[in-house]
Amino acid sequence: MKKEQHPPGREAATLSRSARALYLLPLAISVAAVLAGCGAKDGAAAGGGPGGGMPPPAVGVVTTVLQPVTLQTELPGRVEAFRTAQVRARVNGIVQKRLFVEGSEVKAGQPLFQIDPAPYQAALDSAKATLAKAQANLAQASALAERNKPLVEAKAISQQEFLVAEAAAKQAEADVAAAKSAITNAKLNLDYAAVTAPISGRIGRALVTEGALASAAEATQLALIQQTSTVYVNFTQSATEVQQLRRALASGKLQSAGANAALVRIVLDDGSEYEKPGRLLFTDLSVDATSGQVTLRAEVPNEKLALMPGQYVRVRLNQVQLPSAIVLPQQAVTRAASGDTVLVVGADKKPAPRVVKIDTAKGNQWVVTDGLKPGEQVIVDGFQKMFVPGAPVNPVPWTPGASAPAAGASAPASAASH
Repeated sequence: MKKEQHPPGREAATLSRSARALYLLPLAISVAAVLAGCGAKDGAAAGGGPGGGMPPPAVGVVTTVLQPVTLQTELPGRVEAFRTAQVRARVNGIVQKRLFVEGSEVKAGQPLFQIDPAPYQAALDSAKATLAKAQANLAQASALAERNKPLVEAKAISQQEFLVAEAAAKQAEADVAAAKSAITNAKLNLDYAAVTAPISGRIGRALVTEGALASAAEATQLALIQQTSTVYVNFTQSATEVQQLRRALASGKLQSAGANAALVRIVLDDGSEYEKPGRLLFTDLSVDATSGQVTLRAEVPNEKLALMPGQYVRVRLNQVQLPSAIVLPQQAVTRAASGDTVLVVGADKKPAPRVVKIDTAKGNQWVVTDGLKPGEQVIVDGFQKMFVPGAPVNPVPWTPGASAPAAGASAPASAASH
């Protein structure tokens, strides 16, 4: 087979291009390495972490501040009407009419029920007739006594006869008085047949219907009236807690809450706070022997009738004040059986756990009495961003209700007092 022959000039050109490629290959590799290095430097300058990693995660923090804190005690309580009146029958008879609208407001003296008045009207008429008869007998006896008086002086009649006439006149006077009393009693019974409201207030449902027999001997209850524009809230507190508070006040560890100590707040079943505060009336002087509790009572305005008698509520009472304590949002504290801890950002921007002592809750915050110093930054939000324990973080001020700070946020943490 015959080999192909190339012209001498073409073979030389092919050899020249191969040599150039072999020469330029190391140069291209060097340029690529330099460009890669420049890219890495630019990335670091643009905000990347050391070695081109992610920036420190932003976390929301509050700066601790010592402040006086009023301690609230939350206790179970029950609403009671300001005044309560049971409407009961005072005479026997058949209920003829109900004269009120159930659930309405009634005034004192307003007619509520009508019991059959016929027997009592008849008794009144009979008493009046008896009175008329007694008055007639009195007139006759008095006239006889007056006529016999000069006769006994003239010795025309015996002294015995005069005394009998005088005694008859006095007995007639007593009969008149008894008849008048019977009339009064008959009038009362007739009035009691018309049952009226003893107090003003809101009346509930009727407990009897028309045709029912009301009995005075059994004091049949007809209805219930309650005054609820103002209500009482009765609640109890452990006698042990009361003694501890008194000892703490005596030692100076706690201070009196002052005028606010007489105010109470009512917490409803749904967790909302009643709009108007109540006024503490008294603390019972004795301890219940069966429960070891001390009874307290507060008076609460209730113009809108939001509080109903018998309703269970929670009572928040300002009792004492800590001279200085630190308050943290509850989400900043991890509570466990081993103890309560928070994450504190150190000077090197690294978070570290710290054991703290919680005294009590104040709304949605914890009152911290030990474990923290003023000016320390405690992490409240952004825990999910700290993937590497002990890695630096970027602390930014936390605002209640705000979402977690962005990763690129950078602002000095400012003092926050909540």
